[in-house]
This record gives sequence, structure tokens and C-alpha cells, in this order.
Amino acid sequence: MKTVFFNFFSYEKAPVLAANSQQFELHFLESRLSIETAALAKGFDAVCLFVSDDASASVLEVLHEVGVRFIAMRCAGYNNVDLAKAKELGIKVARVAAYSPYAVAEHAVAMMMALNRHLIRAHNRVMEQNFSLNGLTGFDMHGKTVGIIGTGKIGGVVARIMNGFGCRLLGFDPFENAELTQKYDLTYTSLEELCEQSDIISLHLPLTPESHHLISKNLIQKMKDGMMLINTSRGGLVDTKAVVQGLKTGKIGYFGMDVYEEEAGLFFEDHSNDILQDDTVARLMTFQNVLITSHQGFLTDTALHNIAQTTIENLRCFSEGRVSENEIG
Repeated sequence: MKTVFFNFFSYEKAPVLAANSQQFELHFLESRLSIETAALAKGFDAVCLFVSDDASASVLEVLHEVGVRFIAMRCAGYNNVDLAKAKELGIKVARVAAYSPYAVAEHAVAMMMALNRHLIRAHNRVMEQNFSLNGLTGFDMHGKTVGIIGTGKIGGVVARIMNGFGCRLLGFDPFENAELTQKYDLTYTSLEELCEQSDIISLHLPLTPESHHLISKNLIQKMKDGMMLINTSRGGLVDTKAVVQGLKTGKIGYFGMDVYEEEAGLFFEDHSNDILQDDTVARLMTFQNVLITSHQGFLTDTALHNIAQTTIENLRCFSEGRVSENEIG
């Protein structure tokens, strides 16, 4: 079976080749999948996509026309795939449902600590031989209230880590995790109450029509003054323009962003020689209390290995006519 990987990065190659072990014919493209590049899939049975690829209805129609019958997502999210259209065309879709909850959870906590202790600013000062401590005062994490929106696998790991810091834990999720309440003293509450009481809020839930712009202007107004907001989940969960306003007024004291609603064509690429066209990101970059990473929460050797293994297994299931446990739609 021939498979073409779109949006492929050099750091992925070794894990993918090791997992494949010459089972399937694999081809790798740096180009993102889009209506302009979809024809490159001609002659392939399957395509392998990433979070920033475009698998909308019009793109899926082109893939179907050139013979593609399977989409293997090498990520957990699939909101960039029109599942209804894929089903209509008979294109099966599978994802990597779980690769390493620790990777994303630990990145979220790293962002919390870097923002709290002003580590980026401190490092930049020292590199300029400025050893002043003015403006670098942080706070003890111990005793702070941490609200975790979405207490699945990743949110659960965040809860365990923050419990270790001695934080009070609040959770919001329609599916409550009894282990978190019993072992780590997490208390489930309403979204509004979580926002009103939390010093730190971390997002760990999928992007759905219901969760789109969950963090809105109205919800931000309910938050504590000077609170910290961390998003390592999905960019569309946050109304970023409302966050900018929250930062300007001081309602949001710290903002950590590893994902962005308009990240396609921006994140994962080198734009160091370009004029930044995204005014919202440009504005966020002016704040000293904002930390932006370009969707790297998943980027650990363990996660890359697991992603590759699951992706190849999904391809194997399709080639053998079996239904993968990771199939969606």
C-alpha cells in the first residue's frame, strides 16, 4: 500500500521509518495538504496528515478523485477533517487517540512555571549581562487554586502534577473522574465557579462546536484579576482577541499559548525572514507576561515514537481490511 505523508518534518522521519520497518511504501512531502496540493496524492492509497493540514470537503473530493481511500491522522485532533464528507465519499479516517499525555501535560506545567518565575525575561537579561532581579518576582505555586477544564488523560496528568505542588484543584468536565477526586482532592464544579476561584486555568479538552471560543469575553470577566491562562489543547477554544483585551486590562496576568486558532501557515514554519501578517499574534508578542510556543506540546521522543507506531498500525489495519480501534467518523 502506497502512502504519502503531507506536512512532514525531519524530526518525524526516524520514528516513522523504524515503525514501518519497510512494510509499506511511504513518501514524504513538506507541503501542507490544501486544495492546491491535494493532486499530489494521485497514485496513493492513503494520505497521512497533521493538525494543520486542510481536509475540508473540497480537498476530500480531490483526494477521492485521485484514488485516496484512507486518511491516517498522526495526531489526536481531527477537527480539520470534514468527517461527514469523508463518510459520504467512502474515505475512512483514523487518528492517534493517545500518544503521551505526559508530553502535553508537562509542557503545560512548564509554561506555568516559566510565566510565574519570568524565566524567559530573566534569561534574556542575563545574556545581556543584566543581573538585576527587578520585575522578576513570582509566586508560590503551593496553595494556589488550579482549574482544569477537561480532565481526561492529559488533564488528569496535570491534576496529579499540580497536586504534587500542593495546589487546590478544581475541575470542569461532563465526565467526572473518580480517581482524581479520591486520590488528588480535585473538586468538580461549574465552569463559572471554576473561573471565579482559580488562580491558574489550564485547558485540556477537544474542539467541538460547543467548545469553540469557550474562553470568551464574558467568561474572562468572571475570572480572578491577574489570573494565569494556559492553552496547550486547541486554539479554537480561546477567543484570542478577548484574551488580548483581558491582558490589556490586567484581568489576565499571564497567558501561555501553545496552540492558536489561526496557526495554519504560521506555526511549524520558519518565518524569520518574513513580515508577520497576523496582527493578533504580533500584539501578543508585545506583552512581557505572554509565552507563545508553536504547538510543541507533543514534541517528545516518547510521543513521536508512539505516534509513529499507532500511525503504522492504522495503515496496517486498513491494508488488511480490519477496522482500527482508532477509526473515527
